[in-house]
Amino acid sequence: MAKGVLVDLTKCIGCRGCQISCKGWNEMSAQKTVMAGDLTNPPRLNAHCYTHIRFQEDEKEGGPVWSFVKDQCFHCKNPACASACPVGALKKTEKGPVTYTFERCIGCRYCMLACPFYIPKYEWEKVVPWIRKCTFCSERIAADLVPACIKTCPTGTMIFGELDDMLKEGRDRITANPGKYVDHIYGEKEAGGTSWMYLSAVPFEWLGFNTRIPAKELPDLTWAYIAKIPAVIGVVLVAGAATWAITRRNQNMDKEE
Repeated sequence: MAKGVLVDLTKCIGCRGCQISCKGWNEMSAQKTVMAGDLTNPPRLNAHCYTHIRFQEDEKEGGPVWSFVKDQCFHCKNPACASACPVGALKKTEKGPVTYTFERCIGCRYCMLACPFYIPKYEWEKVVPWIRKCTFCSERIAADLVPACIKTCPTGTMIFGELDDMLKEGRDRITANPGKYVDHIYGEKEAGGTSWMYLSAVPFEWLGFNTRIPAKELPDLTWAYIAKIPAVIGVVLVAGAATWAITRRNQNMDKEE
């Protein structure tokens, strides 16, 4: 059966243990970063950082209050990124992870356009770039091991198990703790449902979550949008060629005069 994760943001202390263990397991090199006015570092997910802790600062009773948010691929039940990929480089596995095969990728970046969570990142700085994102530690799951980030967490912020069990656990926590959580499990319905689901004490939009994602699975909507891209590119190329021809003609006329 498919695996899932329940992330209880009320338990996260912002230690970044998950962020470090993810880098270690995936053998990602450290990158020089710059602080951007808060404690979030690096500022956002990138091709060298598959999982990431965001520090959200608010004010309560005249003092600062911190919330910590773990970002990574949501591993949708029916992922738009995999549907958009024309060569099958991204695939949804039976156990839950959305995996990526480097050798198949042609660099079209349709997956980046398709993802409603803006997760896939591109290695812009490389001569031969690839798409990068969290793999849900698919090789660990295949070996009946817990993903590296979850194994490291000291506070039990994340629990891992059968997807249906994680959803039930989320509902049970909301029912058993009235007033502690927002009455919503983020990821239960967004984009048709995801393998990673969240509980929060404050509205998800306050924490930077995209709350406008429809409950409908997105692959069909994705291709309706992406299919228009080649036509748009064609129009741009034709317009560019026409502009170049007119400019060249005017330059020749100037020379003749």
